[in-house]
Amino acid sequence: MSKDKSKVSKPVFLNIHLTSTISMSLVLFLVGLVFLLLFVAHDMSTYVKENINLSIILDDGIPQQDALRIENYLKSSQYAKSVDYISKEEALKDHITNLGENPKDFLGYNPLKASIEVKLHAQYANNDSVGKIQTKLKSFEHINRVVYQKDMVSLVNDNVRKVSLILLALAAVLLFVSVALINITIRLSLYSDRFLINTMKLVGATPWFIRRPYIGSSMLNGLAASFISILLLGGVVYFVHYQFGMPGSIIQPFTACIVGSIVIVLGITLTAISSYFSVGRYLRMNINDMYFI
Repeated sequence: MSKDKSKVSKPVFLNIHLTSTISMSLVLFLVGLVFLLLFVAHDMSTYVKENINLSIILDDGIPQQDALRIENYLKSSQYAKSVDYISKEEALKDHITNLGENPKDFLGYNPLKASIEVKLHAQYANNDSVGKIQTKLKSFEHINRVVYQKDMVSLVNDNVRKVSLILLALAAVLLFVSVALINITIRLSLYSDRFLINTMKLVGATPWFIRRPYIGSSMLNGLAASFISILLLGGVVYFVHYQFGMPGSIIQPFTACIVGSIVIVLGITLTAISSYFSVGRYLRMNINDMYFI
């Protein structure tokens, strides 16, 4: 008879742990997906900001040493990510390549001016910082004007801010839901051991001695669920990359490591906390009350 009970209880025990692990992995997958979208939105914002040109148009006939002095100043500045000098001839070639017409054919001369193209670091790619940069550049002679796509920068910053707020709100909601679902899942997995917990309490076992194996087991389940959710996230990234042509560099290795670490920390921490309080609930209950829950 005892052998039959052990045969029945072992599959039930495995099914409970398997079900709880799968449930936790799905919850962690959703949380990880939101955090991944949040970091990707930030990385895309940085990429767009750092590819908007600040064009410094130079006067015709500017001495070479003055142009070199402006270029060296920009290269040594903390806000410039890259600095490229474009001569009048290079500007004309780019114009012909892009528009397919040569203005010299009907004007008789090259109307384009030499320029210095600057790409800014993302933290300086805003209208306030650009205004300060323009003020500093006024101290140099032979600068005709400074051209910057202010509307584009404002649009990017506003959209990123809105998307980030929406994703943060969604992350907060999913985090709350994940805590509740993981807590319910662990409480259900411990439900069958409530009488065993009470028996250990009656024979004099300390609360920590009772809690320790359950917390350890829950943390292992949380770790397994975290790895499953990371594999699911990897599958989503792979699918989007090959089905929609998403650039491979859009998700940086650092971003992937951060999201993976968040998922693992949440999986281990939430399961440990939930297990601690779930066991504590049964420790506080009277044995008679356990028959009615």
